[in-house]
Amino acid sequence: MLDPTGTGKDDDVTVTEAEAPPTPAEEAEIEAITKEGLTARQLRMARRVAQKNGLAVSSDFDAVYQLRKAGIDPFQRSSVLELVTEGKDGKTAAPEQPQLPEALKKDKSTMPVVTSKAPNAPISEVAAIQRDIARRRRRKLALLFTRLSFFVFLPTFLVGWYYFTMATPMYATNSEIVIQQAQSQKPVGGFASLFQGTSMATQQDSIAVQSYLASREAMLRLDEDHGFKSHFSDSDIDEIQRLPADATNESAFDLYTNHVKISYDPTEGIIRMEVIAADPDKSVEFANALIGYAEEQVDQLTSRLRDDQMAGARESFEDAERQRAEALSDLLRIQEDFQQIDVASETSARMAQITSLETERQRLNLILQSRLNVARPSELQVQSLRDQIANIDDLIAQKRTEMTTGTSSETSLAARNTELRTAEENYAFRTVLVQQALEQMETARIEANRQVRYLSQSVRPIAPDEATYPRAFENTILAFLIFSGIYLMISLTASILREQVSS
Repeated sequence: MLDPTGTGKDDDVTVTEAEAPPTPAEEAEIEAITKEGLTARQLRMARRVAQKNGLAVSSDFDAVYQLRKAGIDPFQRSSVLELVTEGKDGKTAAPEQPQLPEALKKDKSTMPVVTSKAPNAPISEVAAIQRDIARRRRRKLALLFTRLSFFVFLPTFLVGWYYFTMATPMYATNSEIVIQQAQSQKPVGGFASLFQGTSMATQQDSIAVQSYLASREAMLRLDEDHGFKSHFSDSDIDEIQRLPADATNESAFDLYTNHVKISYDPTEGIIRMEVIAADPDKSVEFANALIGYAEEQVDQLTSRLRDDQMAGARESFEDAERQRAEALSDLLRIQEDFQQIDVASETSARMAQITSLETERQRLNLILQSRLNVARPSELQVQSLRDQIANIDDLIAQKRTEMTTGTSSETSLAARNTELRTAEENYAFRTVLVQQALEQMETARIEANRQVRYLSQSVRPIAPDEATYPRAFENTILAFLIFSGIYLMISLTASILREQVSS
């Protein structure tokens, strides 16, 4: 009998008699089912489910119609294995009803009658199907195991063999450093006091030191001072970890980043460093060298700021000292020119002379008055007294004129006193400026000392007595997980693409 789906494949089924043709309504329903595009496998499954439920159908499409009409899923997968039941003697028995007939042709009047075959034919067919399913499952499992062996197990074995037998042991030296700042002696107001004494105060310096230690400059300096490249180019190191003898700086820097691991903890302000080398003493040597580089970098970060602060204060002090020396030189020159050391003493001496002359003039006036009070005074004595008084008056006038009015040859005493006093005050002012500049320089020195950063080693590098790397077991497990993940992603991608193409 022909397969109604056009596949040319079908199970051997037999019917004992032809069924009556369907009614027009049923024929319309069956015609609608034929347009659904059901596959041959679905039609065969529907026919077997109809047989299992004891439905009399004339074709595969009629079986789908009858099952749907009865409220039964025509494509349930569990019905295939239920076609073969177990008898009382433990052997498989044939189903109670025979297999359903093939689908009818369009012309229902020419439906053929098929002769029955052997009663155990359906059992053998189901057994053949089961054997085929088991064979396909074994083949798929074998293919799956082959793929897993090739893409997962074999690479994992090679990685584990390398780590356990071939990899050169590496020794890691751990150290911790912290950057500290000098505490301020005077109270600091505002937000600056909130971060004083915490890791936030030196966070920028710590990050700068971390960046420097992880830079190419540090690698080149370490290679120049301690032979970083030559150490990892040693023939005792395995080929995978060995650095080629003619390696470029970029290749050496890639190896440097893998063997010098530097991290910074902003909460504690600690820089942690792990230096890996093929020799424990060499790892300690590299670690101490990098710590020395870090200390130099810390000093360099604050040296310019300290130098700028001290340079300004020192320049102000030197300028004030020079001006004070010039003021002292001017004062000395004026004293030498005027032959006068002190303004007050010279003025006091002149005023004392004038006072003495005025006292003598008063005495002579009293004597003159007493001579004039007699009846017959001596003209000679009177004239002598008057001449003495006149001379004293001229001398007093001359003294006063010398103090206020100068001559063509020399300046007045007032002008000289004013010039000398100005020079003295200028010198005193410059002396005060020198004292202030000295105080500013001392303050700048103290402030510059506060800007100093100190690098302290909280954990000093110590040579390990046991190899730290490679961690063979952990690395092997990690390789297995990585290869398994890659295989799973590729398998899922291939399955999705296959489904999209076949749909």
